[in-house]
Amino acid sequence: MTVHIQRRRWPDDAKAIAHIRRVVFIQEQEVPEEMEWDGLDDEAIHLLAEFDGVAVGCARVLADGHIGRMAVLEPWRQRGVGSALLKAAQSVCEELGQAAWLDAQVQAIPFYERHGFIAEGEVFMDAGIPHQRMRLSRPGDMLSANTTNDGT
Repeated sequence: MTVHIQRRRWPDDAKAIAHIRRVVFIQEQEVPEEMEWDGLDDEAIHLLAEFDGVAVGCARVLADGHIGRMAVLEPWRQRGVGSALLKAAQSVCEELGQAAWLDAQVQAIPFYERHGFIAEGEVFMDAGIPHQRMRLSRPGDMLSANTTNDGT
């Protein structure tokens, strides 16, 4: 299976992106519609995952490196679509010169950890779902976390 990830603009591809988000967030996860449509889509870089021309997943990246609204339709989960979207989003962050970060649903933390993200701060509620802030680890993060004050 080859999934193609392409950058898209909200005005041009809002219908396909909104469909995925509506199914995953509003219908499956019961996120209130007014919380899903936060007014940031016009300024975001959107990523759309397609298989044989069918939109199966999406994500967006904001100018500050915030990766969000990542969603994959249920039949396409566990097939590498989310990983491909996340990798593409990380590339966008690099191009923007921004450190990648996201607010992960707690149940998805292991997925993001496998992709080099580390949790920070406390768990918080967003749209009635527990989340935790995560950032992409940088070289030296583990070294600095494992050293003492005298540098050993």
